[in-house]
Amino acid sequence: MKASYLKRIMTSVLIICTVFYLLAAPAVKAADNTDTAVSGNNYPIIMVHGCFGWGGNEANGMYYWGGEQSLTQKLIAKGYTVYSPSIGPVSSNWDRACELYAYIVGGTVDYGEAHSNKYGHARYGTTYPGVYKEIGTLDSSGNVRKINLIGHSMGGQTIRMLAQLLENGDANETAATTDGSLSPLFTGGKSWIAGIATIATPHDGSQEAHRQSTIEPLTHQFYAAIAALKGSGFDFDSSEYDFKLGQWGLSRQPGESYSDYYNRVINSNIWKDNKDLSLWDLTPEGARELNSYVKAQPDIYYYSIACADTHESKLTHFYVPNTNMNPILLNSSAFMGMYTNNKEGDVPIDSSWWRNDGVVSVISAISPKVGSTDQTINYNGTAVKGVWNYLGEIDNTDHVEVCLMKYDRAGIEQMYYNLVDTLSKIAMN
Repeated sequence: MKASYLKRIMTSVLIICTVFYLLAAPAVKAADNTDTAVSGNNYPIIMVHGCFGWGGNEANGMYYWGGEQSLTQKLIAKGYTVYSPSIGPVSSNWDRACELYAYIVGGTVDYGEAHSNKYGHARYGTTYPGVYKEIGTLDSSGNVRKINLIGHSMGGQTIRMLAQLLENGDANETAATTDGSLSPLFTGGKSWIAGIATIATPHDGSQEAHRQSTIEPLTHQFYAAIAALKGSGFDFDSSEYDFKLGQWGLSRQPGESYSDYYNRVINSNIWKDNKDLSLWDLTPEGARELNSYVKAQPDIYYYSIACADTHESKLTHFYVPNTNMNPILLNSSAFMGMYTNNKEGDVPIDSSWWRNDGVVSVISAISPKVGSTDQTINYNGTAVKGVWNYLGEIDNTDHVEVCLMKYDRAGIEQMYYNLVDTLSKIAMN
């Protein structure tokens, strides 16, 4: 992964975050594991952000889930138990899943002895108090306490990884950890997740990762964008946004300005030939690797939603951005809408990948297919466990609008309400 590509992506997405400008596989026959119960559940809902995202109010009053108004709080007001953790915004899905586990159950993040040795970072990370320590225990009715998970963008890959580790553990970690310190995450046998829903997730990666560019004037562009929106007096150093790369020795230091911290991170050597970061997982080739071992679990309901904000040009037949697309996404969307690739060793990219939301292709957001054995059905009101129940696409909606809701708050909020309602109707156990 070239440093110039990393710098362009980090700049573009961070500007989105700050400036607030943030189809199906062959159907399978429904089996005996269809969800016909109406009793439902009251499991907590964990909403997991994507690459460069955040969980709470780290961006000075701008919420990842909801923009100027917190979607999390609106769902809580409706009676749901909802959490929106902050995990490594540029870390790998493995590291993010380990952080998510610790966030839920409490304790210190354990990235694994084998994993941390392989990639050369610290084994242990942040210590969390735990938001749902009782997960996996029995309630008064004898039902196992579980969770439902919603992930946007890379967040969808992360929650798939968490499910894989909870249910199956990891043989490499078991073999490498012989001193009794093996994290329970890597032992498997934990059927703790009822439902998973992904929104605009690059299950097969994004062809945008193949685009090359020149180095941009990062700091000037970043702060110019902030000043244009907030005024020249805006102090970004007062924000709590953190790349959460402590395992790599890149924590923000007390008193360190944000610009100094940002430049220290982006100029770090960790970006050189490193497959333990988000930028590998988000490529088609990285996604293929992840899909080869992260599988749909037979006891979990999987749902997916895609976003689309392009249309076919009558002149070129390429897919071009709709007029409402966020300006920061126009270049990437246009590139994705015409790009093909047949390079040996790479994931083949053809015209079926062209429809996109500015960051992720519709076909990639439906379900894992490249390197995957997962199956997909078009959801018809009856969900099937262990396969991807595709709920359809949100048209005329780009990759960041589906979270920040700048133009269609009512419509997108209703989509989330419907999705949460669907998850809450999964039968207990």
